[in-house]
Amino acid sequence: MRISTRSIYENATTQLNTLQSTMARTQNQLSTNKRMLTAADDPIASARALEVTQSQSLNTQYGENRSNANSSLALVEGALRDSGDLLMDVQTLVVQAGNGTLSKADRLMIATEIEGRMHDLLGVANTADGAGGYLFSGYRGTTIPFVQTDSGATYQGDQGQRKLQVGASRSIAISDSGSAIFENNRTGNGSFQTVMADNNKGAAVASTGSVLDATKLTGHKYTLEFKVSGTPAVTTYSVTDATTNTAVLANQPYESGKQIAFDGTSFAIKGQPADGDKFEVKPSQKESVFATMTKLVAALRAAGDDAGAGAALANKLRIADEGLKSSLDNILTVRSSIGSRMKELDYLESSGSDLNVQYAATLSKLQDLDIVKAISDYASQQGTLEAAQKSFKTMAGLSLFNYIG
Repeated sequence: MRISTRSIYENATTQLNTLQSTMARTQNQLSTNKRMLTAADDPIASARALEVTQSQSLNTQYGENRSNANSSLALVEGALRDSGDLLMDVQTLVVQAGNGTLSKADRLMIATEIEGRMHDLLGVANTADGAGGYLFSGYRGTTIPFVQTDSGATYQGDQGQRKLQVGASRSIAISDSGSAIFENNRTGNGSFQTVMADNNKGAAVASTGSVLDATKLTGHKYTLEFKVSGTPAVTTYSVTDATTNTAVLANQPYESGKQIAFDGTSFAIKGQPADGDKFEVKPSQKESVFATMTKLVAALRAAGDDAGAGAALANKLRIADEGLKSSLDNILTVRSSIGSRMKELDYLESSGSDLNVQYAATLSKLQDLDIVKAISDYASQQGTLEAAQKSFKTMAGLSLFNYIG
């Protein structure tokens, strides 16, 4: 078979180009440490690698969101801790204010100190989030949450909780509304409240009371009225359901400190009431802690020194203490919720780190090069190319003219 010189050169050139391309591809694999240089190298593995890379990117973003959520929750937790410390200070001052030996000047000083604590608490409630907004405004992040008023403070935010996506199927609240924290406080014992009438003359003081049977609570308002008559004086009391205007108890003998029970409620009244003195028993309601503290300050500043004024102040101090306790309990409940969210973020972060390791391992299997095999292939390809070049050189030098003498 005759082979033309042109065919020899064309075939050799094609073979050398192929060998050089194969060697260059192996060299690129070694330089990038990647088995696949293009999707055509392994279409199935390339598609799978793209899916894993996207999942890895999402997981990385979730990790950044978890970090941001942790920072936000840490700010909220710090603000709540400060709020709790302030309320405990005020509770201590309330106990101090109940000392019967204090003068009016002493009570005025305590009132001024409590007012200062209220301003401090208002500042905490209006804490900024470090990003141009406020922690406790709900969705209205750029609106200052509370504005002080004569009766306490007005909430200007909403009830929303800002959330961040911290996992593929988990979003977590990174804030709580100021209303839920500072205004969601139940008066009295949480079920009912006993309040002394403003025009009482006697020295009777009511206790917080408790619920004897929740199934018997009616949610009605009641009026307890004392009657003092006869010689020697005999004190009795009657209880009327003010909602239905019906008698509940009539002409019951009064004994200081003895429990008074009706319709599932129970409380005690100590001290000697005057004829016509009244107490109102009504369902607990929500009250802002700022309203509670404002009323407390006003009560301390208005208190007199006679027995009736002392009883009125004692009743108001008891009501304030109930409100402060409810506020502190509410803050501690929210702090507990914040703590559980931060703990959940720790678990999610650990899970996210494990996922990143898994994604990296999967991508390594799909994309990474077997270095030992690649080096061996490169050496073999280099030897093959060198042999092909030498053989082509030898073949190209053959000519009949070399044998013509």
